[in-house]
Amino acid sequence: MTNLRTIRDLEQRTAGMFILPAVVLLLFVFGYPIARAFWLSLFTQNLGTKLQPVFSGLDNYIRMVGDGRFWQSFWTTTVFTVITVLFEILLGLGIALVLNQRFFGRGMVRTVAILPWALPTALIGLAWAWIFNDQFGVVNDILLRLGLIRTGINWLGEPTLAMIAVIFADIWKTTPFMSILLLAGLQSISPDLYEAHAIEGATPWQSFYEITLPLIIPQILIAMLFRFAQSFGVFDLIVVMTGGGPGGATEVISLYIYSTVMRYLDFGYGAALVVVTFLLLIAAVAIANFFLNKSPTIPGNS
Repeated sequence: MTNLRTIRDLEQRTAGMFILPAVVLLLFVFGYPIARAFWLSLFTQNLGTKLQPVFSGLDNYIRMVGDGRFWQSFWTTTVFTVITVLFEILLGLGIALVLNQRFFGRGMVRTVAILPWALPTALIGLAWAWIFNDQFGVVNDILLRLGLIRTGINWLGEPTLAMIAVIFADIWKTTPFMSILLLAGLQSISPDLYEAHAIEGATPWQSFYEITLPLIIPQILIAMLFRFAQSFGVFDLIVVMTGGGPGGATEVISLYIYSTVMRYLDFGYGAALVVVTFLLLIAAVAIANFFLNKSPTIPGNS
């Protein structure tokens, strides 16, 4: 027993030595910027202080409570995140179910399906900005040819329509990413479960509801977690398509932080915005992890 304990202690120390460089690197790459943002958020550093940090305690956070533009950007970000993640999960699951079937050219279809996600977001944003252009856009051209409209719609010039446009573009780009994540979960389910269920007289819908859906919940939660963090921090797509307009209708938190820091040079308040956004993401991760730990596991993959 003593020798076994000694061997385990030695293995743990050896593992710790190998992990230590990676931990130090992560602390340097991620830990320092986070700690720096927390520290800077306690200071006022803007043009009013001649860019010199002046300790102000929680003033930046108190200012945030009454900042209507912050709450508007937070609401816009929330709406954008909830709608895009919901549709990307539903569409991604549908595409994953199709790609999980056996058919001729399946490998080629899988490759083509991931292309929208692989393309640069700024390029995609530029393309969709032209597609929704009120004078030369393909969307208006199709609607005019079908006789559904008589004049071109200013998609990116109306608040609600601009929001719909950026949401549609994000769903188009990122749904393939969701489908690949969910496809990996589908392929982890043993075909024997479906065969046994079919022998018992179950329909395909019953198999999906009673086998596929419960066992793929962990992958759905993980995919939602990834997409929530990405959607909540969306920046380049909206900058290229609308620039946050019209009238701030599509200004998300990341764009507001960028304007605060880079345009108005309000570093202290910008750091406070970063801290609050970071804490919101941590809370979302904690909630998702709670449900992930309570979700069922795939047989044979415990």
